[in-house]
Amino acid sequence: MLSTYQYPKYDYVAPPEQRGQGPGRYPVVVVGAGPVGLAGAIELAQTGVPVVVLDDDDTVSIGSRGVCYAKRALEVLDRIGVGDACVDKGVSWNVGRTFFRDEEVYNFNLLPQPDHKRPGMINLQQYYLEEFLVNRAKELPNLDLRFRNKVVSVSPAGDGASLQVETPDGIYSLDTDWLIVADGARSPIRRMMNLEIEGKIFMDRFLIADVVMKADFPAERWFWFDPPFHPGQSVLLHRQADNVWRIDFQLGWQADPEEEKKPEKVIPRIKAMLGDEREFDLEWVSVYTFQCRRMNDFRHGRVLFVGDAAHQVSPFGARGANSGIQDTDNLVWKLKLVMEGKAPESLLDTYSEERVAAADENIMNSTRSTDFITPKSKTSLTFRNAVLTLARDHAFARALVNSGRLSVPAFLTESRLNTADTAAFGGDMVPGAPMDDAPLREAGKNGWLLDAVGGRFVALVYVADPAAVDAATADALRALSDAPIPVEAVLVAPRAGTAPAGLRLVEDYAGRFAERFDAQPGTVYLVRPDQHVAGRWRAFDPARVRAAVARATCNA
Repeated sequence: MLSTYQYPKYDYVAPPEQRGQGPGRYPVVVVGAGPVGLAGAIELAQTGVPVVVLDDDDTVSIGSRGVCYAKRALEVLDRIGVGDACVDKGVSWNVGRTFFRDEEVYNFNLLPQPDHKRPGMINLQQYYLEEFLVNRAKELPNLDLRFRNKVVSVSPAGDGASLQVETPDGIYSLDTDWLIVADGARSPIRRMMNLEIEGKIFMDRFLIADVVMKADFPAERWFWFDPPFHPGQSVLLHRQADNVWRIDFQLGWQADPEEEKKPEKVIPRIKAMLGDEREFDLEWVSVYTFQCRRMNDFRHGRVLFVGDAAHQVSPFGARGANSGIQDTDNLVWKLKLVMEGKAPESLLDTYSEERVAAADENIMNSTRSTDFITPKSKTSLTFRNAVLTLARDHAFARALVNSGRLSVPAFLTESRLNTADTAAFGGDMVPGAPMDDAPLREAGKNGWLLDAVGGRFVALVYVADPAAVDAATADALRALSDAPIPVEAVLVAPRAGTAPAGLRLVEDYAGRFAERFDAQPGTVYLVRPDQHVAGRWRAFDPARVRAAVARATCNA
């Protein structure tokens, strides 16, 4: 039990199949009610797809576990209705500081630009996120969340999969057209299907100590190399909700995990760090090793792997849950189009292609971070300490400091779903890029660009004066919504005005859209349902937009 959190206990309800009722076959079944599984299930249910979620537990995660949720994940959580709850409860931060021994040698700001809705990162114990997601899931009538339902066998087939599910009332059978596997790093379903996961296990151990204390430390990420209070090792400090502070102590590979978790071992480490005079209570303790590895393919017929079931990285950089939430963000819109018969099943191959590329980027960054944090030779240690020493005074060395390259959204620039540029653009919003946010005003109310798009294809058309849009162009823009895969046209203008009937108008009153998207009058951006740029042009041509939609949905 934790002193700062009361664990919910969710009721087990006998499934209808065990009462001789229910359809027995469902469009989508999700296995795992952690952050990734629930995020995917909620997004599917919000779009009208009936979903069953199976979880073998009846509460949320034990201990704080995942803590850092990046701006991109928060933007996805906004879309599924829990972003405000997470940000309100969590600790927002943008600044990280790195220390070598007792001196600061480097700092960074995750969000140096103004005018973004969300911070660069929040710290929030995973159990809160899961509770918010469960509450949201229960609001959706087409989402059936079944606790204490343990999958004990999986039989994939060409048209779906058959499951055997164990409950307190016995075992029942369940069939599904599509199975989404979000059952964690040890993934029983991956093992049942004899699928391999390959990569590297790091020979080191870290102690997590969640400590309750009142401290006037700023809401920042602090990382120490070789501090005087833990010589020869590294330490990470994060503030969480409820005055809970996460401290990670590097232990070394020879440390005995069970011994290191004992309070008589943990408390002296914390006192050495904080001083004898600071009062604190030990909330939760765990010892972990970590690994960087992934499956070769995240799609196996109609079985789709997401989150830790598909890929794992070390915790330095907060790339685990953040990457998993981006997995479902990528998958759901594609799966829905395939289920509706509007796209071929090959579109789901691009889920694996795009997210494997993102996983490889995460693994590369996580491996480099881990090698810097835990050098495995005297030469590596000498190099690292030299870099840290030089970083105090020299910018080139600061770029080499690596206490965990923090989670950033994947730029899918090599995706075959992109339409290549035919005109010159500046800035970062290249085809495949995750969209930057910008403040907007619509119908006199202030809002945000990313809240205005998402869940559908959108064509953003930048105009100097919406009233000057001619009738033929207005008709062509409205016609985009009548296509088999509808595209909503949204006019973006630097000031308020009157748009042609049937077209949305948003005001770029701060000029951030024009700045961040290098928008000139006539510029058009086609945006995917997951808020990645699919294509862009300097003038509106409906045929080009339709061709880009076909390419982005494998209908070309």
